[in-house]
Amino acid sequence: MAILTEAPSNTHIVTSEDPNDAPQPSVLTIEDIHRLLPHRYPFSLVDRIIRYVPGKEAVGIKNVSFNEPHFQGHFPGKPIMPGVLIIEAMAQVGGIVVTQMPDLPPGLFMFAGIDKVRFRRPVVPGDQLVMTVELLSVKARRFGKMQGRAEVEGQLVAEGLLTFSLVDL
Repeated sequence: MAILTEAPSNTHIVTSEDPNDAPQPSVLTIEDIHRLLPHRYPFSLVDRIIRYVPGKEAVGIKNVSFNEPHFQGHFPGKPIMPGVLIIEAMAQVGGIVVTQMPDLPPGLFMFAGIDKVRFRRPVVPGDQLVMTVELLSVKARRFGKMQGRAEVEGQLVAEGLLTFSLVDL
C-alpha cells in the first residue's frame, strides 16, 4: 500500500510523532489520489480530497460532467449518474483513509459489503458531488467499516455503510 509521506504539490500533510497531537486536516490533489489508489479513467471518480484526517475521515469532490461515458446510455435525453457509481465514488474516498493506515500488509482493498444504502435524489451533469466517508472500525488490519454520505449543494444524495477487505495480490 502506498503511504503519502511528502507533499509533492500543494498538498499539506502534517505528521507528528507525538500521539497526543490531534490529526490535522489535509488536502490531496488528483495526482496525490492517483499515487494512493489504483483507479484510472474512466473509473477514477474522485477529483480532489478537500479534507483528510488520518485514521478518521476524508471528504472528496467529484465534478460530474456530461462528457462521462456512462451518460450515453444512462439515460439518453435524461442523463443521471448511476447509483453504483455514486457508491463507488464514496468507496474511493474511503480508500484514501484505509490505504493510509500504517503498517498494512501488501494487498488491495476491495468491497466486502454494502449495507443500508439509500439514494435520495438524482445526480446530474453539472453537479458537484461532495462525499464524506468516516472510518467506524478496523479489524485485524484487514477489514474496515465506514459510513459514507454524498451530497449535492448541501442536499443528501446517498448514504450507507461500506465494508472493505484487504485481499492478497
